[in-house]
Amino acid sequence: MSPLSFYKCLSEDTRLKCLLLISLRGELCVCDLISALNLSQPKVSRHLAELRRCELLVDERRGKWVYYHLNPELPDWASQVIQTSAINNTDYLSNCLLCLEVAANNQVCC
Repeated sequence: MSPLSFYKCLSEDTRLKCLLLISLRGELCVCDLISALNLSQPKVSRHLAELRRCELLVDERRGKWVYYHLNPELPDWASQVIQTSAINNTDYLSNCLLCLEVAANNQVCC
């Protein structure tokens, strides 16, 4: 993975938020991200597909749900950038994290 392709893939707000949220939580389902980002399922799924094409995420189907997590084969430098960005930018993600918690407490998702 080249730095150029890595940063191009993260240059869109929704993709970056998806990746950082997944990084913080370990894995998330599409329905989790719909709640966190307050976006439609097709829009979230389209961005997740792009993150898979960039080989930043991998998915796992469990019944009718698809869960996403960071690609374990990411280069160390890329993993470090993602982890550092997620940990040090909670203000950027605060509303998304709050929506994610509310949805989890209300069992809105899978």
